[in-house]
Amino acid sequence: MQRTRVKICGLTREEDIDAAVAAGTDALGFVLWPGSKRAIGLDRLAELTARVPAFVTRVGLVVDQEAAFIEAACEHLDLLQFHGDETPDSCDGYSRPYIKALRMREGVDLEAMASAYGTARALLLDAYKPGVPGGTGETFDWSRIPASLAKPVILAGGLHAANVQQAIRAVGPFAVDVSGGVEASPGIKSAAKLDDFLHHVFTTYPSKFQ
Repeated sequence: MQRTRVKICGLTREEDIDAAVAAGTDALGFVLWPGSKRAIGLDRLAELTARVPAFVTRVGLVVDQEAAFIEAACEHLDLLQFHGDETPDSCDGYSRPYIKALRMREGVDLEAMASAYGTARALLLDAYKPGVPGGTGETFDWSRIPASLAKPVILAGGLHAANVQQAIRAVGPFAVDVSGGVEASPGIKSAAKLDDFLHHVFTTYPSKFQ
């Protein structure tokens, strides 16, 4: 049996990094898109990522941003997360591996996208809301995810302690991604909510293992 990995996204404070690591998270996400309420700049990215211990992955979220900016951010990151309309070639053009976020709008063909973004390490699936590249706080119909998808799935969108076990049983994702579901306010994490979320993840296995 393989446990579900966890990514905590939208980190802006040192104490939240410490709390997420103590709770057992696998990856920490830093939002570099200036349109987000959780956005940080390169200087703050350097400060925060320097606090991350070994064996915890540092992920940078970008949205159709300049190549020079992304390459500068790579110095402080282990993995890139492309959350915009980036082409497969542009995602593959940096010094770090990447995951590709897909918003689950009507008609999206996940099998075709998995093939197109063949070098992605995983596909992150998020709810679709017009004009919002991510962090909607909304779920989507998990039954739309094919069981045979050729890429690992990172499930995002409206997850919190009360629904993450249902999500894991339904989808069996490689990982789950949460931001607002473990916050006291945008960009400010709650240590209690982090602990509760991670506990629910680590005590649940996909239905195929039940």
